[in-house]
Amino acid sequence: MSDSVALPQWKRAVLKVGSNLIAPGGERLSTRHLLSIARFIAEARAQGREIVLVSSGAVAAGRAVLGALGGGAPLAGVAAARSASTASMPARQALAAIGQPRMVEAWARLLDGPCAQVLLAFDDLQNRRRFVNAKNTLRELLHAGVLPIINENDSVAVDELRLGDNDNLAAHVAVLVEADLLLILSDIDGLFDADPRAVPGAQRIPRVAAIDEAVFALAGGAGSSVGTGGMRTKLEAAAKATARGIPTVIVHGGKAAALEALGRGECPGTLFEAATTPASAKDHWMRHALASQGQVRVDTGALRALKERGASLLPAGVRSVEGAFKAGDAIEVLAEGEARAFAKGIAQYDASELRRILGRPSAELPALLGYEGPETVIHRDDLVLL
Repeated sequence: MSDSVALPQWKRAVLKVGSNLIAPGGERLSTRHLLSIARFIAEARAQGREIVLVSSGAVAAGRAVLGALGGGAPLAGVAAARSASTASMPARQALAAIGQPRMVEAWARLLDGPCAQVLLAFDDLQNRRRFVNAKNTLRELLHAGVLPIINENDSVAVDELRLGDNDNLAAHVAVLVEADLLLILSDIDGLFDADPRAVPGAQRIPRVAAIDEAVFALAGGAGSSVGTGGMRTKLEAAAKATARGIPTVIVHGGKAAALEALGRGECPGTLFEAATTPASAKDHWMRHALASQGQVRVDTGALRALKERGASLLPAGVRSVEGAFKAGDAIEVLAEGEARAFAKGIAQYDASELRRILGRPSAELPALLGYEGPETVIHRDDLVLL
């Protein structure tokens, strides 16, 4: 098995750096690995390439700050917790707010050139106007030669509106900036055919043509008490990016030799190839960025019409409605008796209205609703098959 494969040609890359590289052991920010990573970034930029950095480490930095303040600090008990995961959500948000400036400052000291802090929340990705605004901001920063340093806006995000890990955030950012490559730097050499921590003979997989259930089955649990992501989230990120046509690499960011190989155009980790037929921007956004607010179940006729003919979903084909969604929300579409959705789309009716018209032909809708509503529950232009 070859040690490495060739990297695809790239001009713009999103580089995700995990918590274990920024704060080994979760105690404080450290330059142990960051010096080599910063050198890679500087050399890439010197070659005329563009980098967008997605960096973890804010919570760990916040814990270190409070730990240095001693027992008199209001949140000293949180800082002394065994890991950030043991803290409450408000405490984690406070730690992120304290540590975020320190994390950006640490990068700015190491990087040659201007940097900009950009905090994103899941809501910024769901809302199309905010999605486009974020895209335009990042485009202007890159055009000006500024290196964006991105993190999730942990200080204000709530559980139901969080991405939860920077692997998936990096994939969304790669789509947002139309990157040529997503590089995920971790503390593991790539994807293996078995857990290398438990199986001495485990072999690294240099190249993955498509991410399917068999590939996901190779992922273990979370690999760190410091970060929130394990191999599963890295595969989820790779699946998102490659579906949009962006090849993705998982590589050990703590090894200077691995970073040097990346600089030579080699992949010493695992390369996930881009989809041969990438999803459209809108389909990708609907599939991966929009959170579903409810579900509808449809009959076999509607199932065939949606899957085989690319039709819109009509009220006549809906058998049941679940949730309290509003018109304009994303909803999942399931076949009767199935537990897994086969489609997702933008509802044209509130759930309460849809319950009044489900199973009825479109001609009866004005009388049932008291107004001339849309003929479709989900228009085919706002529907994507899963």
